[in-house]
Amino acid sequence: QVQLVESGGGLVQAGGSLRLSCVASGSFFSIGNMGWYRQAPGKQRELVAEITSGGTTNYAESVKGRFTISRDNAKNTVYLQMNSLKPEDTAVYYCKVVVRSRYNYWGQGTQVTVSS
Repeated sequence: QVQLVESGGGLVQAGGSLRLSCVASGSFFSIGNMGWYRQAPGKQRELVAEITSGGTTNYAESVKGRFTISRDNAKNTVYLQMNSLKPEDTAVYYCKVVVRSRYNYWGQGTQVTVSS
């Protein structure tokens, strides 16, 4: 079992910044891909950014140049630095990790609200 604890969400004005963190704990040998997804009211959950164990990253077009994903393998932690936030970034942000290449684990979600 893997437990994920997210933190760092909150309320920020447009143009501001937030940094999300997600710490994984539990019984696992190593973590593969780690990522952040988001879900706005009335919309489907979508990928924001993901990072492989080797550090290769992938971003949604809507956040390229504004968001940066990173990870600390020693701490089993993934981060999402969000700059130049826009009202349309408002959503619940979820952390996801992949263990043994096939088991997906999700965090409980953290609310990000960007006011105009």
